[in-house]
Formats: sequence, C-alpha cells, structure tokens
Amino acid sequence: MYETILLPVDGSDAATAALDHAGELAVTYGATVHVLAVADTRNRFESPSSGLAADAWVESQHESAEAAIDAAVDALPDDIDTERVEKEGVPEATILEYVGDHGVDLVVMGTHGRTGLDHYLIGSVTEDIVRKSEAPVLTVRLSE
Repeated sequence: MYETILLPVDGSDAATAALDHAGELAVTYGATVHVLAVADTRNRFESPSSGLAADAWVESQHESAEAAIDAAVDALPDDIDTERVEKEGVPEATILEYVGDHGVDLVVMGTHGRTGLDHYLIGSVTEDIVRKSEAPVLTVRLSE
C-alpha cells in the first residue's frame, strides 16, 4: 500500500510528533521514508536596517534543514530505509513538487493546531499540503 512515505521536517516539536507515525507505517509496510527539509529562501529580515544578509539567511536555513534531517533520521527505527533530502525554496511549493516528482504514496506531517490570529499571521504549511497534495496526507497534531 505504501512504498514511499514523505516526512517533511523543520526541527519543530510538531514535526517530531509525526516521526513515530511515519516510522511505524514504514515498518508495517516495508516503506522507505524520505525525510525532507526545505531551506526557506524567503528572507523576511533582508532590508537595509533589519540585519540579515541574503547569504547569511540562506546559510542558516541550510544548517537548520540539515540538523532537522539528522535528528529525524536518528529518531526513526533503524530497520527502515531512509532517504535524506534537502531542498531550497518555499516550503509549501517544494514539498508539493517533491510529492509529484517522486511518486510519494503518503505524506506524514505534524501540525501545531494553531487557530485564530496565530493561524492568520503564521499560516500553515501542513494545511496547504493537505489541500493541494496529490498523495494522501496524515496529520499528527502536537499534543500539549
């Protein structure tokens, strides 16, 4: 049923909550887990007075992405196949492109469960993937 499971990670607690589900499904179905982190190229702080230069921003994003991948792969069961994938771009678009290009059977993602103003201001990568993904999406809510 599931041969390729995509686990997008960003180092957040919500992404970590999805790890156990992805790992258990991979063990059950003999699937490969593609652990994907996106170095977000949208520098919200780039301006003459705000601080981060474009190069410094992208470098920090790549470092965060690599750390998120390492932590996720280390936390997954040892007896499953994993693929480490780091991409650069806008997270929502990059994840959706990966789903379409790699025959992903299932996406497993954590969600913060934000509502109200937080949801409006921050948005939800997971919500966007649920609405637009070609593959089914299993969402795992961060428990409090």
